[in-house]
Amino acid sequence: MGRLFGTDGVRGLANGDLTADLALGLSQAAARVLTQGRHADELRAQGKRPTAIVARDPRVSGQFLTAAVSAGLASSGIDVLDAGVIPTPAAAFLVGDIRADFGVMISASHNPAPDNGIKFFSFGGTKLPDAVEDRIEQAMTGEKLAPTGAGVGRIRRFADAEDRYLLHLLGTLDVSLAGLHVVIDCAHGAAAGISPQVFSDAGARVTVIGSDPDGLNINEGVGSTHLGPLQAAVLEHGADLGIAHDGDADRCLAVDAAGRVIDGDQIMAIIALSMKARGQLTDDTLVATVMSNLGLKRAMAEHGVRLIETKVGDRYVLEALAEHGLSLGGEQSGHIIMSEHATTGDGILTGLQLAAEMVRSGRSLAELADVMTVFPQVLINVRGVDRTALEGHGVIAAAVAAEEAELGDSGRVLLRASGTEPMVRVMVEAADQGTAQQVAERLAAIVRDQLAA
Repeated sequence: MGRLFGTDGVRGLANGDLTADLALGLSQAAARVLTQGRHADELRAQGKRPTAIVARDPRVSGQFLTAAVSAGLASSGIDVLDAGVIPTPAAAFLVGDIRADFGVMISASHNPAPDNGIKFFSFGGTKLPDAVEDRIEQAMTGEKLAPTGAGVGRIRRFADAEDRYLLHLLGTLDVSLAGLHVVIDCAHGAAAGISPQVFSDAGARVTVIGSDPDGLNINEGVGSTHLGPLQAAVLEHGADLGIAHDGDADRCLAVDAAGRVIDGDQIMAIIALSMKARGQLTDDTLVATVMSNLGLKRAMAEHGVRLIETKVGDRYVLEALAEHGLSLGGEQSGHIIMSEHATTGDGILTGLQLAAEMVRSGRSLAELADVMTVFPQVLINVRGVDRTALEGHGVIAAAVAAEEAELGDSGRVLLRASGTEPMVRVMVEAADQGTAQQVAERLAAIVRDQLAA
């Protein structure tokens, strides 16, 4: 059996892979592991119980999973504050805001409705390192906390959860958004109840799509993975920009007034230069993953911003931000972290700051995005191969070196083994689409031939 935790919590088909029994056992194990810190010890010394926040996105399966998680926590002596349907970054913020011992978010993010997931935030609202996740997984087979009488936990509604988060978001702005017309695509997800309200309270004129979650339509044809409806709505309404969230609102992609997509790399470039100009970009440094476009690296170099690259995954971006004490990082997918205001990626916060820079600068989103030239990028997934043999493979390494020499400074090559499937990802960037496609296809053929399973 493989590791239970993936790149972002425990995720799978709800009531198939991710059952109520698993959710119950996982929460009981988490209760034991995540209440071993100083804060929990102080509470116990005062005769008080630890507290956990539980939240979810609007998937219908989130209802029974919330019940199972809450039961596991309360039966372990944890007081549960049920925050209902809120974005993932809201759950993370609230853990820190009320000094809860930990938090649980039930969501499968941008995945389709039948999937769901369980992720944990530790004291302060930060994601768990691998070692702590491993301890939780090990604790699932150990003795459970089982208080009786007055020692069992209580489950209460967190009545002002949304209001606390909304006020936090508004407090990050230094300008009014009056005069801007924004279309917001909520992906029929957790953003529906708050993102339009925040932008409206900030002064913007707001048009909303994808804001009717029914538990089954999350991410279905809308949101950050389906930008067509947002592009059409921006053009139809003559809006200044469009903002697209995913199901749990930890991502943000954008569309300019002409309907052009502005991806996470471009958003990072805009926000990084804005923060640098205002003296808020720590050490004039941005953190991004190796999948970020070459154009981002070039744009940052031209403007005196150092770029630190990490492995793919927001947890690695977060680790680099913490290690170096930095203020901004993210991924091409629109998962962007501003550590002054958030402990994880926050799509609503990102959208607000993007809109605020339009107001501060008096420039359109298209003008701001032109700071970065996006290099054509081709990604080919080579399936059914021995991914474990990629590293150190002489023939493949030689082929990559030859293509990189031919591309020179006008492109780059990245080969990456999938962490979960028998697959190798071949990514090529070049000055034109045709060259990128040809190089990617040549390398994909070599990988397929050399690593055939």
